[in-house]
Amino acid sequence: MAPNVADHLLRRLREWDVDHVFSYAGDGINGLVAAWGRAGDDAPRFVQSRHEELAAFEAVGYAKLSGKVGVCAATSGPGAVHLLNGLYDAKLDHVPVVAIVGQTSRTAIGGSMQQEIDLHALYKDVAADYVQTAMVPEQLPNLIDRAMRVAMSRRTVTAVIIPSDLQEAEYSPPTHAFKMIPSSLGLSPGRPVPEQTDLRRAADVLNAGSRVAIMIGQGARGAVDEVTEVADLLGAGVSKALLGKDVLPDDLPYVTGSNGLLGTRPSYELMRDCDTLLMIGSSFPYSQFLPEYDQARAVQIDIDPTMIGLRYPFEVNLHGDAGATLRALLPMLDRKTDRSWRETVESNVSRWWDVLERRAGVTADPINPERVFHELSPLLPDDAVLTSDSGSAANWYARHLRIRRGMRATLSGTLATMGPGLPYATGAKFAHPDRPVFALVGDGAMQMNGINELITIAQHHREWSDPRVIVGVLNNRDLNQVTWELRAMAGSPDVPFAQHIPDFPYAGFAESLGLTGIRVTEPDRIEDAWQRAIAADRPCVVEFVTDAAVPPIPPHADLDQLESTAAALLRGDPEAWDVVKTGVKAKVQDFLPGR
Repeated sequence: MAPNVADHLLRRLREWDVDHVFSYAGDGINGLVAAWGRAGDDAPRFVQSRHEELAAFEAVGYAKLSGKVGVCAATSGPGAVHLLNGLYDAKLDHVPVVAIVGQTSRTAIGGSMQQEIDLHALYKDVAADYVQTAMVPEQLPNLIDRAMRVAMSRRTVTAVIIPSDLQEAEYSPPTHAFKMIPSSLGLSPGRPVPEQTDLRRAADVLNAGSRVAIMIGQGARGAVDEVTEVADLLGAGVSKALLGKDVLPDDLPYVTGSNGLLGTRPSYELMRDCDTLLMIGSSFPYSQFLPEYDQARAVQIDIDPTMIGLRYPFEVNLHGDAGATLRALLPMLDRKTDRSWRETVESNVSRWWDVLERRAGVTADPINPERVFHELSPLLPDDAVLTSDSGSAANWYARHLRIRRGMRATLSGTLATMGPGLPYATGAKFAHPDRPVFALVGDGAMQMNGINELITIAQHHREWSDPRVIVGVLNNRDLNQVTWELRAMAGSPDVPFAQHIPDFPYAGFAESLGLTGIRVTEPDRIEDAWQRAIAADRPCVVEFVTDAAVPPIPPHADLDQLESTAAALLRGDPEAWDVVKTGVKAKVQDFLPGR
């Protein structure tokens, strides 16, 4: 029997070394699903999600944590719509993901058929670099090849739309004829390096500075040794964008941790006091957390020329691969003999870790969420993979977890969407089945879609060589990050009907799926709960009942935010006294002896 278009599609994906496709079946991709049935060896692996949005998040997590292209597939109409949130997460975080989407039969397109949507219009933004519809078999394999190459080279989302009847049509390759498009496999990764004259200009700026700050993002992941050497030569402190949290380990004394609203005090001080800035592999968007515009001379290195010069008035913009560019730059840099700036940075970092320890020790009712993360940090295995969801959990993830070399960690950076924490963990397990994965989420994200993702984790954990997926849930019955934003930014008191969410037995639900569930209501049981979860022989949900009144204080709270919070309290916020009590106790830790 001759292969049809769907058979050829699967074969082409195998030839591109695609080993997993995250999907949910529907009649718009029936031909594709049938091809998997005929293939017999399930290669690439069809990973069934509980919802197309979760399939897209799984593909994004897989791509972020494997370094490969993530592939997801969905049926026409509603399935295509459901993919969008995860695809935008990939687009905004510059992650290569290919979406394969079904469409109504070619004979019905334009006829208002059931589930027919103008998918080109729907996808023209999220897959702006490449979205195409196959109309005849000869268009393949070119459409798949280009979708893969564009996604890889531009680190973005691409989409191939295949009408349902075409999937079942007999495949015929393009011929050596007019208006036929041949194709071929493979893409050799390039490593661009700037011109010597531009490297010299950058070196002159960096050598002239006496207080150098380095800011790194995920684009510096392949340049750990080079960043370390540059920081040593320049006596610099190194701050990290959230997507670059796992690039440089936090046990280096000059690494100041995350920058931005969820960042650390020493990162804020580093940017506040530096006279020179070197940004590497980051499109960090919050310019208010960078130096004042007339304060520092600045150099940027980025592999994407379209993202250079956006965030700061950089004096020198270097288009290049981080590792290759730094290796070319290093011989031009002078070692700074005055190490007083580095000593100041290291002192600020040491003081900050002391502050965090004291803040984690602040009593709360019943559990301080900062303590949950603080006690997890030293228990993390050396090969741990960490995912975090958006919300107040991201504050404690950003500040309290000390990354060691070899660990991996990620979250939704630019889109900052709720919901990817657990599907990222699923993607991580398919990328690294031999490593323990920790998903750290709030109860809002857990109720949004994490509960459903637990079903997928329960379905697959026996096939992973290390079955551990450890899910830490902060159960405070509140959409806590938004509650604090309302207080600090809008001066609004707590709005129970909008912010409070129902209680749910997260640990009990895990047990109903055959997983391990642990519910913690006492702070003295936190460490033991984490240890039990790490020792478990299956995925485990650790549900911590935490205090919603513990504030995610930014690295510097300005007067307007403090006044807005005070206004909310005076208007009768029902949690006002708890907020005052816990907030004051937490903030005062910054000023205790030893600071």
